Amino acid sequence: MNAMMHAAVWHGAKDIRLEPRRRPEPGPGFVLLRPRRVGICGSDLHYYEHGYCAAFVPDRPFVLGHELTAEVAALGEGVTRVREGERVTVNPARACGFCDYCKGGRPNLCGQTLMLGSASTTPPTDGAMAEFVCVRADQCHALPPDLDDGLGAMMEPLAVALHAVKRAGAVSGRRVLVTGGGTIGLLVALTARAFGASPVVVTDVVPARRARALALGADAALDPSAGDLHDQVRALVGAGFDVILEASGARPALRQAFDLVRAGGTIVQIGTLGTEDVPLPANQIMVREINFVGSMRYGNVFDEAIRLVASGRLDVRPFISAVLPLADCGRAMELAGDKANVLKVQLVVDTTP
Repeated sequence: MNAMMHAAVWHGAKDIRLEPRRRPEPGPGFVLLRPRRVGICGSDLHYYEHGYCAAFVPDRPFVLGHELTAEVAALGEGVTRVREGERVTVNPARACGFCDYCKGGRPNLCGQTLMLGSASTTPPTDGAMAEFVCVRADQCHALPPDLDDGLGAMMEPLAVALHAVKRAGAVSGRRVLVTGGGTIGLLVALTARAFGASPVVVTDVVPARRARALALGADAALDPSAGDLHDQVRALVGAGFDVILEASGARPALRQAFDLVRAGGTIVQIGTLGTEDVPLPANQIMVREINFVGSMRYGNVFDEAIRLVASGRLDVRPFISAVLPLADCGRAMELAGDKANVLKVQLVVDTTP
């Protein structure tokens, strides 16, 4: 196997380059993966457009990408969980496995997590926009033979949505609002609907996103800036929504959620709001007994996400807007930046030397 490989390397804002890098080697407990399809996430796009993502500022060039389908190319010592040649998707968050959160079944809260394609640690952790990448074996989740590479690379964003809906508790028969009609928000809406929520409403300030939400099966799509929004909500669900899932990461959307939720209802914060504190109506939380919870990445939901898609209960294929070769990583990033018209851009990794 060649000691070198090609990778899409981030060097700064608007600067991503396909260049040679040394191929990683799997240590004990790790596997070497050959990515086949890699999705561009909002965090990848933020690094590309701005040079940072939230509070994470890279201190050196690194490889982006954490949504993937891959083939197992080689096994490190002691690995029995997967086999060479198997197709897998990957939980890109490598928790430590030993802390109280990991042992308590909440590895998404582990403070020692290493995230593929992220500058959340120093130095940054290289990701999957490359011909090869190493991950710990327990991060791999086998894909059924009839689930194609594109769908496999959608499992990571779907896992975000699935975990968020679970954080809301049982949603069957409950009136649900999703704020934000981007990829995660729409996946949340579809997941809530698949779990029996009715009606499922999406809000977004962009008309094209509202139209897409309706096309994907939302019962209604509203403009949160409309002067008669409260009247529209009252006509749809009466006193308010039982559950609001805030996926936009916009401060006005979060504040508005407290006015649109029913007394005793639940608000789940999914979108990243930045690093500054956000004023909240604490008196409403107390007087109306509003449940306000966070949702961070994913719990242990990848295998469930795979089953939901493989069974046909959730159709995520309409989310794949475009597929480009890894060599066109710059053009793919620019295309992914068209948030009004594009949901998910994926890269095909060509392993030809």
